[in-house]
Amino acid sequence: MPRTILITGGARGIGKGIAKAFLEAGDQVMIGDLGTQAAWNYDLASKSTLQEAISELEVFGTVNYVQLDVTDSNSCINAVSQTVKAFGNLDVLVNNAGVVGSGNVDVFKEQEWDRIFDVNVKGIFLMTRAALSDLRKSDNAAIVNTASIAGKKGSPGMSAYCASKFAAIGLTQSFAQEFASDGIRVNALCPGIVGTAMWLDHLMANEGEDAFQERMKDLIPLGRPQTEDDMGQAAVYLASASNVTGIAHTVAGGLEMD
Repeated sequence: MPRTILITGGARGIGKGIAKAFLEAGDQVMIGDLGTQAAWNYDLASKSTLQEAISELEVFGTVNYVQLDVTDSNSCINAVSQTVKAFGNLDVLVNNAGVVGSGNVDVFKEQEWDRIFDVNVKGIFLMTRAALSDLRKSDNAAIVNTASIAGKKGSPGMSAYCASKFAAIGLTQSFAQEFASDGIRVNALCPGIVGTAMWLDHLMANEGEDAFQERMKDLIPLGRPQTEDDMGQAAVYLASASNVTGIAHTVAGGLEMD
């Protein structure tokens, strides 16, 4: 019997790669994403982005979408409700929605700091709380939180993002212990460097994709950046391993080692 997977931030990048992997595993997927023209330092998922993602993914299996703002409690509740209405149940929640901002502390804007924590940390809390009662009904329930290698080691100019991802790992560990008696496994996925909008349109916006690829060859021991498919493969594992909970699983080509 296919599982039902709800993926936040699923319309592009890592989220779309995770959706594809679950569909290829035979599961049914609900993508939750903004679906609006939200202002940030790189493009977020618009309504057309959501529709394009569905068109691309539906060849792999049963997929639908719901507009979702993970910083809004009612929107989170609605996303879970629409998922259960469409598919009848909920087995796996993937808290993947996230944003990045960079800059030294003395010039970093308070509003940007708050936005990063609202999405990357509060969003996990609100979505998990909204989904918990339905996850408790599943006999194969799991939560996967997208953290980062930045949640294991700080970097200059990245204090807000790193702190938010450290917090995501802390939430993962706390939830894993809190929900263990319900049979809900909770793990974090820690991507290395993936060529998504975060990197190509923000962190390396002035260098281009060719420069990005060349730098990754030198930086990463396995000689290539990580891909959305890499993250999808790891997410399916974390959602499926029956005796794995509370871990922060690094997928970084040897760039970071635990």
